Amino acid sequence: MSDNTATRRDFLKLAALGLAGATGVALGANLTGRATHKSKSYGDTATSPESATWPIKLGAASYSLRALSRAEAIAGIKEMGVKYVCIKSFHLPYELSPEELAAGRREFEEAGLTIVGGGAISIQEDNDDAVRESFEYARMSGMPLMVIASTPEIMPRVEKFVKEYDIKVAIHNHGPGDEYFPAPSDALKIIKDMDPRVGVCVDVGHTTRTGADVVEEIAKAGDRVLDVHMKDLKDLMKEGTDCIIGQGAMPVVEIFKQLKKMKYSGYVNLEYEADMESPVPGMIQSFAYMRGVLESLEQG
Repeated sequence: MSDNTATRRDFLKLAALGLAGATGVALGANLTGRATHKSKSYGDTATSPESATWPIKLGAASYSLRALSRAEAIAGIKEMGVKYVCIKSFHLPYELSPEELAAGRREFEEAGLTIVGGGAISIQEDNDDAVRESFEYARMSGMPLMVIASTPEIMPRVEKFVKEYDIKVAIHNHGPGDEYFPAPSDALKIIKDMDPRVGVCVDVGHTTRTGADVVEEIAKAGDRVLDVHMKDLKDLMKEGTDCIIGQGAMPVVEIFKQLKKMKYSGYVNLEYEADMESPVPGMIQSFAYMRGVLESLEQG
């Protein structure tokens, strides 16, 4: 199937949902997947988040580009027209020295990218030294938020360091295989009375694989939603069916409608897993689709 056919299908899918004005899905996408439209952008260098009437900002989870070097990942993100990045350790390894972390951070920043978070970062040892090490890594890497994989027992200690460092943490749910936090609502039971800087990163794909309604999960989490990892699946219950956003079964429009209803002002970071070796074309198409959804919802 050609890219033009795929983008036409995406446009028609939006039209069927009453979002025919979603011009972000470019009918004239070229063979690299680059959108050719001139409509408003979300999360790129053309839009100031301080002045945009739509508060949601689209970013890239660098996990999507894990097979690429740091320089290649940065170049790919810039090609997508995206300004915001949540960095995975593939591109800023934990074992780097403070000087090396600072240099790596500068590479992102000098490319015009804004670091909005990092992770997922595993915090599994319930002692101050281990937890502090993760917060020091985030501080030196310029991460205002850590997406974390942790356990219920450790979260009170994590909260203590959130207060000390003023770095937010968002528990990343990992679906049916996650012993502690399969869905966002499982994390809410543990953090409901904690500092508001302790929240959840809703991974929409892992959430649907639990059988939970992802839109309801986001609604229940409310202000505790500090980050969103967006993806699409051909089969919402099956791992490994990732695809370009808009070509699967994920209720993308309803997710953004719920985020708008909540006045969510954070980041929606694309975590694209459909093509590890060559992710950029599919990510470009995914961003085009999401920008189209946002534009239509803003106009509506």
